[in-house]
Amino acid sequence: MAVAIETDRGAVVYALAERPWITIYPIHPATSTHHRNMFRPSGAADDLPDALVLLSLLQHHLDRLRPLHMDDEATRTLANLVAARRKAVDRRTLLSNQLRSTLKDYFPQALILVGEDLAAPMALDFLKKWPRLTDIKTAKEHTLKTFYQRHNVRRPELTKSRLDLVRSARLLTRDSAVIEVAVRVVLMLVAELRVLAEHITEFEDAIAEAFLEHPEHSFFRELPGAGPTLAPRLLAAFGTARDLYPEAASMQRYFGVAPVTEKSGTRVWIHWRWNAPTFTRQTLVEWAGQTVIFCPWAKAYYQQQRAKKMAHQAILRALAFKWLRILWRCWQNHQAYDQERYLRQLERHKSPIALRARQIALEMAR
Repeated sequence: MAVAIETDRGAVVYALAERPWITIYPIHPATSTHHRNMFRPSGAADDLPDALVLLSLLQHHLDRLRPLHMDDEATRTLANLVAARRKAVDRRTLLSNQLRSTLKDYFPQALILVGEDLAAPMALDFLKKWPRLTDIKTAKEHTLKTFYQRHNVRRPELTKSRLDLVRSARLLTRDSAVIEVAVRVVLMLVAELRVLAEHITEFEDAIAEAFLEHPEHSFFRELPGAGPTLAPRLLAAFGTARDLYPEAASMQRYFGVAPVTEKSGTRVWIHWRWNAPTFTRQTLVEWAGQTVIFCPWAKAYYQQQRAKKMAHQAILRALAFKWLRILWRCWQNHQAYDQERYLRQLERHKSPIALRARQIALEMAR
């Protein structure tokens, strides 16, 4: 039995996947929407007609649909862990922004007194102890110095500037209706950020354990610039189903790093791929940025493109495109990435970045 559904995860998918006699075909919502609009340009939508659209796609275009592939349990566990950690980090960013906004309303000096990172332990301890400007003004100078020393603020000039700010600070408002409610919000956000920090640490420990237990972890661990955060994310993105990507271009398109070319008459324009897995593309672009630091040819390529006035993010997307072609070949052949071998390939093909890449490699080796 074939079942078409507009998602590749969730309760319905998980339940259907338990039945071996059911083949699930995930349909991208954009695909079904465009198919529906072919016959109903008014934009009207309802559950039953939409289900018939999915049925029509199954009946007439089955050969063009890709069945859902469930990777092995180890890979899916790792993928779910890194995705859950990313959501927790996004949640931490959201709470930090809310905390910053609340402090600006009644205690803007705190943004200087606690540093840039409002989710850091020092910031949370500070706001828990002194959530009002009047609280910090009643504290002794020795108490404040001890607090900063205990939180590894070792620069005397920084501590002195903060103490001077405390002495000279003036209340933004004396309205207790504003201050007291804002203090409650701040204490709530501080408590939430503390709990979130604990769970993010636990996620990171679980990711590290699941990554080391994965049979293919060594390939991704040795990639330049991968590190403990990006290496598991790269492994989760690639998975183990090599037959899903018969060529490098198919992986580049699916991961969203391959640009799209549109033509209309004599006009031709290129834009980035809109419908792509955001987290996977973000992982590749972030990792490409790290390789600029640790990989000679990537750094040489970045410098070359910057000399051409190309934007930073555009260079990283182009670099991710190049890296994916290299990694696809190594991944398909179960072969570790060899930096020296790739440098020789650049020299053999007389690449314009070959000489600079070799110079950078020698500088890194010193």
